[in-house]
Amino acid sequence: MTFCLAMKVQAGLVAISDSRITSGGETSTACKVSIYEDKRHSMFLMTSGLRSARDKALTYFEETLEQTHATFDKLYKAVNAFAAQVRLVDAEDREALHASNLSFNLHALIGGQFENDKEHRLYLLYPQANWVEVSRETPYFVIGESGYAKPLLDRSLRYETPLPTALKIGYLAFEATRTSTTATDFPMDVVIYHRGSFHLQQRRYEAAELSKASAWWTESLRGLIEVMPADWADEAFAGTGPSNVTPLLKSTLEEG
Repeated sequence: MTFCLAMKVQAGLVAISDSRITSGGETSTACKVSIYEDKRHSMFLMTSGLRSARDKALTYFEETLEQTHATFDKLYKAVNAFAAQVRLVDAEDREALHASNLSFNLHALIGGQFENDKEHRLYLLYPQANWVEVSRETPYFVIGESGYAKPLLDRSLRYETPLPTALKIGYLAFEATRTSTTATDFPMDVVIYHRGSFHLQQRRYEAAELSKASAWWTESLRGLIEVMPADWADEAFAGTGPSNVTPLLKSTLEEG
């Protein structure tokens, strides 16, 4: 399973993905982020789902760009071009996948900024090749293993969040997922885009590089639990014995 997270804040974009590939009982490492830059066109693309579908759709997309020398003035037009290749791969492989009891499964996160975009954009593409754009109210998308990261993202990430803070939040979302499932692991790939720069920065982090941050987060959580307001919890432990048992529970215990 994949973990891919993309966040859009006022100052730019932050994208984070794991690099673990699982095939049956085997695991390997591969980058799940593709970068496309040409003058004032900057775009990243991240995927989750069938690796074969992803590779084929990306190959078709890149070949289309090479053959037509296509340039897009807005990001959504590039998203539509990739969506067309996703539909093509689905049509070509659907019968074979169905015969193997598999379904076509390919989600994509596409972010960046093109020349005529007023600001940076972030899109989520579904396996059906339709897409939605991120909102300011919930300024992120997660594909793959999403459940472990959402509570932290919903509580802490805002459109006004500075880029460095968004990166920290993204790492903690990755860490929450990594510690909860064996299908997600380091290395962690990061892409950062500053609004209006038309340039994507890439960085790969190994587990050892973030071990101190991981240890700090674990100890901080334990410390916060200790100092958490707990009047409500103290009431649950106020007194002992049958006199402190609710009538319904007391009746049940007596009948037992």
